[in-house]
Amino acid sequence: MSPEYAMEGQYSTKSDVFSFGVLLLEIVAGKRNTSHNHGRSSPNLIGYVWMLWREGKALDLVDSSLGQSYPCATVLRCIQVGLLCVQENVNNRPSMLEVIVMLGNEAPIRQPQKPAFLFNDNRELVQEPAAIIMEDGSSSVNEVTTSTIFGR
Repeated sequence: MSPEYAMEGQYSTKSDVFSFGVLLLEIVAGKRNTSHNHGRSSPNLIGYVWMLWREGKALDLVDSSLGQSYPCATVLRCIQVGLLCVQENVNNRPSMLEVIVMLGNEAPIRQPQKPAFLFNDNRELVQEPAAIIMEDGSSSVNEVTTSTIFGR
């Protein structure tokens, strides 16, 4: 389920793209998203794939029953497309037409950004802190923001 639908009840064509991305990663891994257990910090498949991608070990995801009988470049492309489909920001996800083109072509595609629904060991959402640049050039990392609403 896409984050915008799960959190806000908003559905769009990019919600289907998110679901397709999860399905694509599940096929490559041979495991379900929610039942994935690998002994590391993320209990779901999306978090595990993202960790492997960032470490340059994405092929470690491939279902072991395949042995070495798969084209590495094709599998890496499928993983990359899957990660693009599960981007946290709906605007960063490709359309299904773009997904079809990416899977059927060998043209270079953009690198994925942080996917949605990354969890730590305590099943809390992992948020990457935002860096705030101060007027004097120093930066501060905050995990909490406060908004105050004033009427006119």
